[in-house]
Amino acid sequence: MLGGTGEAAELASAVGARFGDALEVTTSLAGRTERPRPLAGHVRIGGFGGPAGLAAYLTEYGIGRLIDATHPFATRISAAARLACVQAKVPRLVLTRPPWQRHPRDRWIEVDDVTDAAAIVDRTGRRAWLTLGASEIANFSAATSVHFLVRLVDAPRHPLPLRAYEVIVGRGPFSVAEEHSHIERHAIDVLVCKASGGVATEAKIVAARERGLPVIMVRRPPPEPGERVDTVEEALDWLAGSYRIPEARRVS
Repeated sequence: MLGGTGEAAELASAVGARFGDALEVTTSLAGRTERPRPLAGHVRIGGFGGPAGLAAYLTEYGIGRLIDATHPFATRISAAARLACVQAKVPRLVLTRPPWQRHPRDRWIEVDDVTDAAAIVDRTGRRAWLTLGASEIANFSAATSVHFLVRLVDAPRHPLPLRAYEVIVGRGPFSVAEEHSHIERHAIDVLVCKASGGVATEAKIVAARERGLPVIMVRRPPPEPGERVDTVEEALDWLAGSYRIPEARRVS
C-alpha cells in the first residue's frame, strides 16, 4: 500500500482485523514526515526511483496487489504506481477521499494550482492561514503585505521564506472548536488550502464557513485512471474478492 494518509493507516489496521494472517500488508511512506503515525503491518520508507523502480520492487517482493491510498495531490507517486502496476502486471486499486461538498454559505475561491492561490492572496486578505504543506510555502514569498499563519505536521528546521509569519504544528483530525480558536487568536481573514477532502481536516472548512471567511481552494488534479473506491470497507471488499479469501480464513 502507498500510504501517508489517515485512510491508509485505517486500512492497514482493518486488513489485519478482517483477514488476520491471510494477508500481509506493507505500507510505503515517502519519508517527508519526521514522526509518521504508527502503522499496522510492515513499513518501508523512501522512494522507489520512478515507475521502473516500483515495478521492480513489486516483482522482487512478490507483491500481489497494490492499493494507492496517498494524498489526492500526490500526483507523481500515483502516476508511477499506475505505470508500475501495468509493467509488473499487479492489480491496482485507488482509495480516494470523498471531496468536500460546497455549502451555500461557503465563500470558496477555486483556483487551479498553488501559484494561482499565491497570486491572489494579497487581494483577498491581510492575515492568511496556510494549510498547504511545507513544500508549497515558497510560492507565497512575494506576498509581502500578508501576515501568514502556517500549519505544518513537523516544526520547520529553518526559517520560512515569508516576510511575516507564525507557525503552528499539528496533525489532524482537528475539531471545529480548535479551528475557530486559531482563526480568532490570529485574526485570520482568509484560509488557503487544497481541496483534499476527507473528514480529518474538514473542520477548518466548517469554521471558515461559520465565520464567513473566504477560502482560496486549490482544485484537485485529475486522478489517474483505474478502479477507485471511497471507503476503507470497499477496499477490504476489493481485496477479499480479488484474492478470493475464503470466509473461514477471515477474522471477525
